[in-house]
Amino acid sequence: MNQNAKDQSNVHQYELPPLPYDFGSLEPVISTEIMTLHYTKHHQGYVNNLNNALKQYAEAQANNNLSAMSGLLQAIKFNGGGHLNHSIFWTNLAPKDKQGGVPPEGALAEAINRDFGSLDKLIEQMSAKANAIQGSGWAWLGYDKSVNRLVLATCENQDPLTTKGLVPLLGIDVWEHAYYLQYKNVRADYVKQIWSIINWKDVEKRFEQAKAK
Repeated sequence: MNQNAKDQSNVHQYELPPLPYDFGSLEPVISTEIMTLHYTKHHQGYVNNLNNALKQYAEAQANNNLSAMSGLLQAIKFNGGGHLNHSIFWTNLAPKDKQGGVPPEGALAEAINRDFGSLDKLIEQMSAKANAIQGSGWAWLGYDKSVNRLVLATCENQDPLTTKGLVPLLGIDVWEHAYYLQYKNVRADYVKQIWSIINWKDVEKRFEQAKAK
């Protein structure tokens, strides 16, 4: 085996993370059909395309083909972001009988009250940002380490929140594939309902990890 082939075979292959609940567990907020398609088709598609782009990048790098490498960066960003964002999104959600919708506690609750006034105000402001996104994208609750504050932000397409220098804590996917089969063109209804299945325990864990780093 030549060195180039060996280098390409060592490219890391990403995989779908295990879904922490059954496809129908988020009913009636997110239908079984949407969950199945979203996870097995859309997220799987990002993983497949990411792995393919990384393989091509390794091949281009082995051949010192800077032009090809540069041309692959957007595909890596888009599909890598899609994989990162959805991996967070699945754990940000939980069935109603397993912590879904249970309000945050402890340090996260204190930070929300400090930075937004109350949980209700955070929900109101983040919902408004999610509904105002034109086209496809994500609304995020993030942590700004430089000022030790919780902040809201939006990202276009599959851009990860880290591109804005923020640590992602909670994301709402407002691509049409996340809700259209169930909510049609009324994104606001989907955004309103999703708060009842937010896994605040997962958000708390991410917040604690972000502060500890």
